[in-house]
Amino acid sequence: MRVEPHGGAPFRHTSEGDEVILGRSSKAHVAIADPFLSRQHARLFRTGTEWFVEDLGGKNRTVLNGRVVESAQPVRPGDVLTLSSTRVVLETEDGSSAPAAFSDSAAGPDVTMFRPVSSVLEGKAGDAPATDASGLRRHTERLRVLNEFHRALARPISVPDLLELVLDRAFADLRPEEAVLFLARPDGELEQAARRKLPGTPGEFLFSRSLAREVTEKGLAALVTDARSDQRFAAAESIVASGVRSLVAAPLQDADKCVGMLVLSSRALVRSFDEGDLEELVFLASAAALRLRNLALAEEAAQRRLLEKELELARRIQVALLPEHLPALPGFELCAFNVPTRRVSGDLYVVQTRADDQECVVMLADVAGKGMSAALLTASLEALIAGPIEVGHPADTICTKLSRRLHARTSGERYATAFVFVLHLADGRVCWTNAGHNPAVVVRRDGRVEELKATGLPLGLLPIGDYTRGELRLEPGDVLAAYTDGITEAANPEGDEFGLERLVAVCQEHSAQGADAIAKAMHGSLDAFTRGVPFGDDRTLVLLRRTAG
Repeated sequence: MRVEPHGGAPFRHTSEGDEVILGRSSKAHVAIADPFLSRQHARLFRTGTEWFVEDLGGKNRTVLNGRVVESAQPVRPGDVLTLSSTRVVLETEDGSSAPAAFSDSAAGPDVTMFRPVSSVLEGKAGDAPATDASGLRRHTERLRVLNEFHRALARPISVPDLLELVLDRAFADLRPEEAVLFLARPDGELEQAARRKLPGTPGEFLFSRSLAREVTEKGLAALVTDARSDQRFAAAESIVASGVRSLVAAPLQDADKCVGMLVLSSRALVRSFDEGDLEELVFLASAAALRLRNLALAEEAAQRRLLEKELELARRIQVALLPEHLPALPGFELCAFNVPTRRVSGDLYVVQTRADDQECVVMLADVAGKGMSAALLTASLEALIAGPIEVGHPADTICTKLSRRLHARTSGERYATAFVFVLHLADGRVCWTNAGHNPAVVVRRDGRVEELKATGLPLGLLPIGDYTRGELRLEPGDVLAAYTDGITEAANPEGDEFGLERLVAVCQEHSAQGADAIAKAMHGSLDAFTRGVPFGDDRTLVLLRRTAG
């Protein structure tokens, strides 16, 4: 590499290893006396036969061929790194800076030129506009053509029709023998999207990676008046072998990125492109890129609208899985709510009576994760628990069977925490099991609090789960509260969490007013605490209060 420091003498450095650190530190492989550099500014490293450069996170970014290095980028001889005020030119061992790549600074007269697209669009480079009659006519004609093209783009159009329109304009105005339009795939590689050539044009136009690298990666428009006279095309044999003599190429580049490339070529010297053709192609390609971007945004918007409809339908289905009406339990009040953070929820509660309405089984579950995948698993839980409840199993057995079935369906990839209890209405006994869930709380009439902590692992985590059950008795005025962590982990602007103590305090303060009053107060307390900070998780609460003995 040839290093040209800010205010210092240039020098060369030859790498013997597979890594080179550049910076102002004396411990860097290449120590550069530039006060604006970071101590370790950039790293060059070899992977296989290729070299890459990456920025090491300094205040002043590393720039490769005029573009900021956001992630590791491949480099080749002839590439230029700008490190703050220092310029580093990569060379081969013999000191050549561009043996196999194009270089805009090495263009021969009237043979090849590369111009940054930005300078063409801003009118900062190239020849001054012609002032003679023929030049003015040509300039006026090109403005008319571009205006017609923009008007055509304003109409509703599909991507295939847009590509054909671009080729129509290219052939009508620039008269190539062949035009090829490439679009970038999601992985960044170019693929041929549209192609057209004049009848009788021989041969096949072969894709040149050398040309594509210059045009799409560096944002340069290319003009080649005679490929056979340019020594740099020795590394781009595909162009010469195809018979191409003159070509002009421009990137399809919008404000965010390059989305493709348009190449016009001529195999015979009856048509040799000039700088005016290059400028017209740049404007044509830029307009096409902008319309492609708009079409992509419109497609994304349509997909979002479809997703919104699907999420709304999924929420309606999920709400249908929740109990439409909670059962009336003599001597008890039961209240529950579920508020999803997104359209769909990963929380679920199930309430089902059995034994001739002498028992009530309640499950509160929180599936790991958020969004649609979590919502689908809640639907599975709702279906899987129905059988064990109807058979009459106690809470611990329900969790054992549910965990085994859930693990079989998800292979341990997804799991859920749950609190399950069976209420015996005759005497107020509650037999409960906590499968890795937040501790439910019992707030006694006199204010005492009991925490019902985990008695086993989350459901579906292992193929076999060992659960135990606890037992307690609710007396008149006592409240049992089961909740998901979306309530206790709700945060305020200072980053503090709502916490279990505040939840208990709401239950204590409003327990005498009934379960519905506690639920309403919980909503109000959460809103007052968070003060507009979005909730990070679904919020579900189940309240059971004994009213009479």
